[in-house]
Amino acid sequence: MTRVAIAADDQQLERALTAAVESGGGLPVLLDAEPTALVAAIAPNAVAEALAAAPSIRWVQLGAAGIDGYTAAGVIDPGLTWTSAKGAYARPVAEHALALTLSALRHFPARARATAWAEQSGRSLHGLHVAVIGGGGIGAEVVRLLSVFDVRVTVVRRAVHEVPGADRVVGFDRLDDVLPDADVVIVAAALTPETLGMFDGRRLRLLKSSAVLVNVARGALIDTDALVAVLDAGLLGAVGLDVTDPEPLPTGHPLWSDDRVLITPHTADTPTMIRVMLAERVAQNVQRWRLGEPLIGVVDPVRGY
Repeated sequence: MTRVAIAADDQQLERALTAAVESGGGLPVLLDAEPTALVAAIAPNAVAEALAAAPSIRWVQLGAAGIDGYTAAGVIDPGLTWTSAKGAYARPVAEHALALTLSALRHFPARARATAWAEQSGRSLHGLHVAVIGGGGIGAEVVRLLSVFDVRVTVVRRAVHEVPGADRVVGFDRLDDVLPDADVVIVAAALTPETLGMFDGRRLRLLKSSAVLVNVARGALIDTDALVAVLDAGLLGAVGLDVTDPEPLPTGHPLWSDDRVLITPHTADTPTMIRVMLAERVAQNVQRWRLGEPLIGVVDPVRGY
């Protein structure tokens, strides 16, 4: 039987993960009981400590979808098998991206701050061109949700292959060609050294002055200072952010008071949502590991996701 150590910062999550390991046919054990696998919903330094305490571990299942923090901390040992939760949280995150998009188009940030009646304004999503940046689980789910709208969808991703529902898929080398024609840009890409700050001042200025920019991936994909400068110059229609750089965004930051900006505090997937979805992923992967089948969400240490 596969012996699995479980490490979580939250007791409710730890109980859910313990039940998930058992559901997958694994045996939950402590780190000193020679586990062969580790389910880790903890900080990078704590993962490093767990691996040092249990050299018998051969596979690590992370609770996070993105591994940039673990990569930066030097935790990802290429000698082990690593899986993340990538794709597990796609549905609620894509749902949040759509909510931010519709809110931005309908000028809800200004409406929410208003204390008096104002002139009518706002746009429909129907008929617009939407660029989805990133074609992984979240990006693919965003495209699926957009299928109920009469929109043209371009997906920009690292590997160019078909994404169901997209009108076209292009590589990151074509990003600059896509942005000037996009009415809505939804950022759902992984954070890697190549994508860090990909939306800098130059790229933000490629967007239409009426464009809506939404980020549900990682805050550092967008240069925050450049975003403020572009908004100050009146060069963007609206912005929806569930992630920021820095995070949390400091009180008094100019983005908080801009009527074109709607910020949610990294709530696209909440702890309540994560418990259920991560438990499902863990149960599936424990069973697959036990049976020698391919795991879901395998991490490429070189590419960083």
